[in-house]
Amino acid sequence: MKLKPLLLALALLASAPASSAGFLEKEVHFSEADIQTQVDKSGTMQKSYGNGMIVIALIEPPKIHLGEPAGKAAVAARLKVAVLGNPPVPVDVLGTSGVRYDDNAKAFFLENPVAHSVQSVGIPREAEPMARQAITQMMSAYFRSKPVYVLRADGSPQEQTARWLLRAIRIEPGRVAATLSPG
Repeated sequence: MKLKPLLLALALLASAPASSAGFLEKEVHFSEADIQTQVDKSGTMQKSYGNGMIVIALIEPPKIHLGEPAGKAAVAARLKVAVLGNPPVPVDVLGTSGVRYDDNAKAFFLENPVAHSVQSVGIPREAEPMARQAITQMMSAYFRSKPVYVLRADGSPQEQTARWLLRAIRIEPGRVAATLSPG
């Protein structure tokens, strides 16, 4: 009878070094297509900045490409921007973002987006830095409350495990990898 508790204790002791060494780790992956489907459901947004100096309207959901550049998500968006009460002009934006996991929501979000390139014939050169800053703020607001992937309680066994044991996230070309490990 006393042999069972002893064997259980030995098994637990033997598994601790194995889990800390990464032997028991697993990965869950979700694809760029999974993320794009969720972003497409998020719709559009309009924001005003600087007491109406700049009004930005996201006219269609952004396009997401994972791993371009390495370890980041590339974000391409088509916006309409109105500067100082002028009529809105179309603007093409290229930026990057990271990804974060929110344990309370059991969801992944794009975070810290940065607009790197703002291209438009209708925005004067001197207004581009202000437009880029406002667009970055709008992208942050857009992605802050809209998850790009949610781990489902009724999902695969790996998703169910990930809900409690997520250790790391990395962006690879075409997918996000979430590393899981016991305890």
